Parts: sequence; structure tokens; C-alpha cells
Amino acid sequence: MFSNKDQFLEKPKNSNAVLVLENGEIFWGKGLGFEAQTSGELCFNTSMTGYQEILTDPSYQGQIINFTFPHIGNVGTNKKDYESAKIFASGLILRNNITKNSNYRSELDFNDWLIANEITAISDIDTRQLTKILRDTGSQKAIIKYSVNSEFNIEEIQSELQNIEDMAGKDLAIEVTCKEAYNWSETCWDYKTGYNEIQQLDEHIVVIDYGVKHNILRNLAELGYKITVVPCSYNAKQILDLNPDGIFLSNGPGDPMATGSYAIPVIKELINTGLPLFGICLGHQLLALSTGAKTRKMQFGHRGANHPVKNLITGNVEITSQNHGFEVIEDSLSSEIEITHQSLFDGSNEGISLKGKPVFSVQYHPESSPGPEDSNYLFKQFSNNIFMSKKRKAA
Repeated sequence: MFSNKDQFLEKPKNSNAVLVLENGEIFWGKGLGFEAQTSGELCFNTSMTGYQEILTDPSYQGQIINFTFPHIGNVGTNKKDYESAKIFASGLILRNNITKNSNYRSELDFNDWLIANEITAISDIDTRQLTKILRDTGSQKAIIKYSVNSEFNIEEIQSELQNIEDMAGKDLAIEVTCKEAYNWSETCWDYKTGYNEIQQLDEHIVVIDYGVKHNILRNLAELGYKITVVPCSYNAKQILDLNPDGIFLSNGPGDPMATGSYAIPVIKELINTGLPLFGICLGHQLLALSTGAKTRKMQFGHRGANHPVKNLITGNVEITSQNHGFEVIEDSLSSEIEITHQSLFDGSNEGISLKGKPVFSVQYHPESSPGPEDSNYLFKQFSNNIFMSKKRKAA
């Protein structure tokens, strides 16, 4: 691996791929996956497991993922561990070559899976150095070019970097949302039985899809509710016409302020109905914006499955799974908001609730795919809010 802003413009021997950063850094390595060129915003993920779930998370739309864990590919891939219908990440960066798969659930080698899905990757990169660059200088636009035979014109690649759009100001939720409403009934994976179908009850949750992950839907179905997923372009009337008992605001990619241009009026109207609301990640940010708060782009974001968060209500510390590049500005929250969770990494906001209303959200991912299950109680909290809301209406 080589890296320098001014040297190594020519391809070193035995290299067939290059990573070029917005700040001028150049990394030569070995190409993996689909032989092509790809671009996006570079970010890093510290998870030790779940690379298939990460790559198929719609929240990674338009991003190249730098995996800090060196063993990627060891469990192979399968048709069950998708978090959406396809891969949304633009590319990936690895320290080592893909690890040989060795898992009873594996159906396809990881590299073959990348090729089949036309995803370009590069290995033999000093991912530690790359992560330090992102930590110190912030997010970077980047291009990976993998080619066995063609020439590498670094100046041309650097010029192409200027055409990559900034994440700030981009509404990506509209690109990844479902095209039409659908029902969901699959529950969480069980070691003995795999995925099962829930016996649906009368209660009904409507999920607004800003880029929802399958395991979020599985956790909601596990509660025993009928689940209807709707496009994020639905207005409040369309949602309320479905007669929901609770409304879920999903995760998703892009700038929450851009998505908020159409989402905020809808969420405000839904809050005013008194229905229980629960938001995760982008859903958390959109809920905060709907109450008058502000958001901003973080220097390098939170992405991994080992982030400590303090529950300010109980005093407990939860190890959480996270994936976000924007944050709610805590000082902009109104007196109507109770701050419920806080990051122990940097003190950023990780959760809020609306005082006197069955409405709350968290910045992190309690569905644990991948990641720990410390925060799974939040789904039960949402279910309890629905139960108590119906009880009050019946009284």
C-alpha cells in the first residue's frame, strides 16, 4: 500500500486498483468484486460482524465504506441477511483480502456476491491510516477504480471527484423509499426455526419508509402488530386513512433538512393526532426538526456496533449499533422536549421524547442488525405506548 499527495501517481507493480481522496491522498491496492470505477462519500464502520447487513442498509446510499475490522468475508453471504432488496453502498475498502468463508449459513462467497451485485472494492489498504484521515479532516469524497488492464489517469480521477455531490442538502430518502405501500409479517430470526410469520392482531402500525431496514420491520412484527409500510411521499391523510394505532418513522440516508421539506409538515400533523410515534435514526432527526430543532452534518459520523449511549432516564449505559452522518443540535431543542439518551463518545444527542405525549425517538439502531441487543426494549416501549393510548381512548 502506498499513500502520498504528490508521489505514486504511477501504478505500482502488482496493484490493479486505486483509491483517490478529495484531499489529494492516493492509495494503491488490489481490486476486489466488480471490475469498475465507483464514487461516493467515504465513511468508516467499526463493526466486527454484519458486513452483509451493513452493505444492504439503505442508509449507506451514495457512500463508500471503509471497514476497520480486518476479517471481512469469513461468514460468506446468504439470501436471508439482507436489510433491503439490494446493496445500497457504493463500494467498500478492506485491509486484507477477503477471508475465506466458513459458516453453515453461507450460500455464496463474499467476492462472488460483490461481483454478482456489481459492487467494486479495494483491499491492501491501510484502513487505520484512512480512518485517522477521516477522523482528523472529516468526511471525504472518494473514487475507487479497479481495472486489470487499463491505465490509471490520476489527474483525470481527481477531476472527476469534483462532480460528486455533497451529502449536505441531498434528499436521498426519496431515492430509496418503496414505490408503493406493502404489508410485512416476517419476525426476527430464530436459531432453530429461522424467520417466521407473525399471527397478526387487530392493532396496526404504519411505517413511513425513509429507507427502512428489514430487521426493524421484523422487530415491529415480533410485537404482534399488523405492519403496513408506506412511501415517504405519503401525506398525513393517506397515512391516517389506514387507521393506524401507532406510527413509525424509519431510518434512511441523506440530509434530514432536505427530506424535512416534505416530511416535517406530515409529522407535525401526525403528532397533533395524539397517536404514538417512534422514530429511529433519520426518523429521530425528522421528529426533532418537526418540533423546531435543527440538525447539522457531523465531522465523520457514528458508524459501528460498539457505541456507548447513556439512558438519562434510567442511568443505564447501552452498547449500541449506529449509522448516521448528521446529528440533532441539542441546544436547539425546545422546552417541550425531554432529552433521554446521550452519546458517551462525544456527548451528542441520542434520544428525545415529547413531554406529555406518546412520542419518542433515538438516533441509534435498537434492531441490532448488526450489533448488540441492549436497546431492544425500545420496541416494547412503543408497544406499551400503543396499548396505553388505546386504553385511554376506550375509557
